[in-house]
Amino acid sequence: MLGWAWDLVDGKVAQQRHVRLFRNGRNQAVRIPVEFELPGDEATMFRDGDRLVIEPLRKRGLVALLKTMTPVSEHFPEIDDPAPKPERVL
Repeated sequence: MLGWAWDLVDGKVAQQRHVRLFRNGRNQAVRIPVEFELPGDEATMFRDGDRLVIEPLRKRGLVALLKTMTPVSEHFPEIDDPAPKPERVL
């Protein structure tokens, strides 16, 4: 029977869904239900004890970071900080 279940994972209630495994050529595969879809088109996979963990691949770099940020709405105070006077080096 395929269906929903709830489990306690690391002290938190985790949503679970029973899925079936199948073969795709020489690989074992699983269909990811729509409610568990990951963003993007790449992921990393690793074992954690007897668990298999799949995480979305995080884009790295400044552009990816800036895309995640929202503009700051608070007003910053003006600071009286004049430029230093030029120095004569030679």
